[in-house]
Amino acid sequence: MANPLAFYIEMPPVTRVYTTACVLITLAIQLDFVSPFQLYFNWDLIVEQYQIWRLVTPFCFFGSFGFSFFFNIVFTYRYCQMLEEGSFRGRRVDFVYMFLLGSTFMIVCAIFFQILFLGHAFTMMMVYVWSRRNPHIRMNFFAALTFDAPYLPWVLLVFSVILGNNALVDFIGIVCGHLYFFLEDVFPYQANGIRILEPPHWLKYLCDESQTEFMPEEERPGGM
Repeated sequence: MANPLAFYIEMPPVTRVYTTACVLITLAIQLDFVSPFQLYFNWDLIVEQYQIWRLVTPFCFFGSFGFSFFFNIVFTYRYCQMLEEGSFRGRRVDFVYMFLLGSTFMIVCAIFFQILFLGHAFTMMMVYVWSRRNPHIRMNFFAALTFDAPYLPWVLLVFSVILGNNALVDFIGIVCGHLYFFLEDVFPYQANGIRILEPPHWLKYLCDESQTEFMPEEERPGGM
């Protein structure tokens, strides 16, 4: 059996930070160090009482420990890792920028639709981007359904509805993923298209990637 510490250290950095935050926040809630009421998204408390952490914590909570939590955290880790080690390999700043853009869009949606937690939507966004960048991979869902990767987000959406979850949250993740995919992978290659999702210089500096080259479509790992 692999050394758990070595496995953890070998995780790609963005995936490691995000999944660790999800586990630690859930553990803190489970041990009653904090309450979900202190972490859910509330725009009024952010603006009026400067509870800035509420811009982050709604993306890191999938519910109390149990089957649902472990299913979601493993799913999140898997697709976050595959993106970071696949089409975003060597492009950490672009991966982090996708996190920032996606979370910003979801926060806007949460304001209008009064959504409290956005972890499911964030995972669905990553699944959607991965599935569109790997369209020829065949998926097997619980050994009962076989389909091409681009159908995966929709299969998960139906599965979520069957489980009684809020389909709107997952749908927002799909819309966010499609918006990112279109602006990053489709629009720049249209006639007169330009890349409009160029990460800002301050983010490149923070990610230690001051020189980031935009890869042509045919050279992008896991591209279209």
